[in-house]
Order: sequence, then C-alpha cells, then structure tokens
Amino acid sequence: MFDADSLPYYDPAKERKVAVITGGSSGIGWYTVLHLYMHGYVVYICGRNSNRVNEAIKDVQREAQVRVEQRKPGPGRPAAHFGSLHYLHSDLSDLKCVERAAAKLRKREEKLDVLINNAAAVGLPYKLTKDNFEIQLQTNYIAHFLLSMRLLPLLQKARGRLITNTSVCHQLEFRYWPLSQGWNYRPNMVFTWLRYAMSTTASIQFTKMMAIKYPEVLCLSIRPGMVMSTHLFSYWTRLPIVGIFFWMLFQIVALLFGVSYEQGSLATLKCILSPHLTTDKDNGKYFITGAVESKPSYVANNLDDAASTWIWTVHALRDRGFEV
Repeated sequence: MFDADSLPYYDPAKERKVAVITGGSSGIGWYTVLHLYMHGYVVYICGRNSNRVNEAIKDVQREAQVRVEQRKPGPGRPAAHFGSLHYLHSDLSDLKCVERAAAKLRKREEKLDVLINNAAAVGLPYKLTKDNFEIQLQTNYIAHFLLSMRLLPLLQKARGRLITNTSVCHQLEFRYWPLSQGWNYRPNMVFTWLRYAMSTTASIQFTKMMAIKYPEVLCLSIRPGMVMSTHLFSYWTRLPIVGIFFWMLFQIVALLFGVSYEQGSLATLKCILSPHLTTDKDNGKYFITGAVESKPSYVANNLDDAASTWIWTVHALRDRGFEV
C-alpha cells in the first residue's frame, strides 16, 4: 500500500499550508483530514453539524498523537509538526450557506493551497432542495461548483490545487443527459443511481473545465475506490424488510472489490501533496485508487458535453441569484 509518509511534510511555523475539505468528519474525508493535519496543514472542515465536526476534530488529534508515538524514527519521517483543525459551517443543500462559508474563509485566509470537494450524497430518494435542485445533483456537484468559484481567487493566489472526488458510478451515464433531466421515476432504487451518475459525471466535467479556464490551478478528479461500508448507504440498509438484503449485498461487494476508508483517502492525499504533479502536464486528469492515472467515461471526458454542463450550471445559478 502507498505510504503517506513518503509525501512532503510542512512545519506550520515556517510555511503555512491551508486546505478546505467538505465531508471531512467521517469516512475517506476523516482520514484525509488526519493525514493533512499530520503533514502540517491548517485544515478547515466544512459541515452542517458543529457537534459532529468538533468531535471528529478531537478524534483526529488523538489518533495523530497515537500514530506519532508509535512511529519509528527514520529518513522521511520528520518530527511531528501538526497543523491545526477548524470547523467551517456549510450546508451543501443550501447555496446561501455555501456562500456564507466561502465569504467567512476569504476573511480569514489570504490564500488557499487546496480545496477538496469530497462530500457526497449517494442513492437518495428523489427530493428537491430549497434551491430547487435535485438533492444529489446539488450536494455532489452544484454546491461544490459554487464553493470552488467563490474560493478561486484564494486558489489562484497560492497556485493551489482543486481536488474533486467522484465515483465509478459515473460510467452509468452512457450518453450525455442534460442536467435538467430529473429522472424522477419509479422504481427509485433504479433511477436514484442514474441521478447519482449524472452528478458525478458533472463533477468530472467541471474539473476538466476548471483546468482549461484556470490553468494556474492544478485541477484533478479522483475515484478514490469502492468503500461499501460507508454510512452513505444507510438509507438502503435501513429499509424495512429489504434492508437486510442490501446490507448483505454491500458486504459482499466490499469483500470482493472494496477498500478501507484510509486506503480510499490515499489517492486524494497523493494528488494533494505529490510534488511530481504539475499544471503543465497533469491539469484536468482523472485518477483512480492509489492515484493511478486513468480515463473517465466517454461522456465525462467529452469537452463539448463538459462545456454544455458548465453553461447550464452558470445559468441555473444565475437564475437563483448567484453570479459566477
């Protein structure tokens, strides 16, 4: 397994490195936060529940201390210079809340070294947000689009990195679907995955367009791996009667194809910290588990489709009072 200790460490007293992550209080995001904290980063964890995020912060700090005490000294394993962890209130299902979070960060920080669009809603029943977007589309894509654009000046100042986590499920979008396509049909257990696929495809397209429009920022999309034990599937496992069958299915898939939370975080960490990735040769690329370069689906990789997605999103946000 790839060793995160091989990636650069920073002393925050000498070089301030700042990261923002959505969905950093659990799962892959939690381990991403842990390693960034141990590598000396100032990390802002976006979330809507302060108690949950603050508890995660305490857990990360305890785990980091345990790991440092257990770690054997040697080359490439410097003395611990932990960064710092901060809660940033942000509800991705409320775009005004996303705006407020971005504005608050712009007041606190002069630059941003990395933005990690990690949070995701997976396999949910059809529901519209208060902004009148389908819940998965807004949480996985539109809210991250808005957050990224609002924090873009800070990323440009740092010549930083934009990391977007996505999913193998984007392959389900076998031809381009306009984002106005709601897929509000029954049975939900089928069409929810088409809605999810559309949101993850849009996320990859967005990252590619950002790389073209703002080449000074290194923009990468990542499929971190299949983490079937994640709480994201709790809706399905809690269903009456059939929930036990979904639980068994997810356990089998996890056993055969899955990765752990920490293994899933390593691709993100490598893309954040690796000095070998540059804007000149890597901008807009797509990586899979272990930060291995790969290619997304034809639809996700098609620039004409990506441009259509970008234009639709800009107009949809403008219609709701958000100029980007």
